[in-house]
Amino acid sequence: MRKDFPDETACITGVILAGGRGRRMGGVDKGLQELCGRPLVAWVIERFGPQVDELLINANQNGDRYAVFGHRVLADQISEFAGPLAGLQAALTAARHSLLATAPCDSPFLPSDLVHRLRQALTTSGADLAVARTFNQPQPVFCLCRREVLPSLSEYLESGGRRVDRWHAMLQVVKVAFDDQAGAFENINNRGELERFERAVPDQTS
Repeated sequence: MRKDFPDETACITGVILAGGRGRRMGGVDKGLQELCGRPLVAWVIERFGPQVDELLINANQNGDRYAVFGHRVLADQISEFAGPLAGLQAALTAARHSLLATAPCDSPFLPSDLVHRLRQALTTSGADLAVARTFNQPQPVFCLCRREVLPSLSEYLESGGRRVDRWHAMLQVVKVAFDDQAGAFENINNRGELERFERAVPDQTS
């Protein structure tokens, strides 16, 4: 793919991925579940929002409740909760800027320098997409990509593809180590983890 814009000055759109069913949370909208009295999505907005020039929220239910946070809310263009790639597709279609960063709604303590480090790697490598990793574990829903990947993504989704790793294999991808902040990528999948995070909040925010 051509890289015909200056990465170091291009503005960045961010999208919070909140389009899942929340099955492991009991079928509730995960982003709206409260951690210490605040919805999970509010924690993510607080940490992720300052890192981007425009912020979107991808949600397939409760759009009016997400809109209260003051950012555009986008539903998937594909029906039946097709996963994070469907949210990425919707955001790439609507984004005002040439670079798009993603973060999930259930990682309230994500790195405050996430986008900066992904951008450095994307610029240096000339890759299509930069993705976070912690030790040997990819963190595929924490990425920064170029808008030019949209045709490839749409074609992959239209063919029935849903797995993030298989789509990444079609691109030039640079992996960015966050071994120094591995705990920041922890996510909340169920009630037990939510309770554990509540107990850990003073440590995480100190």
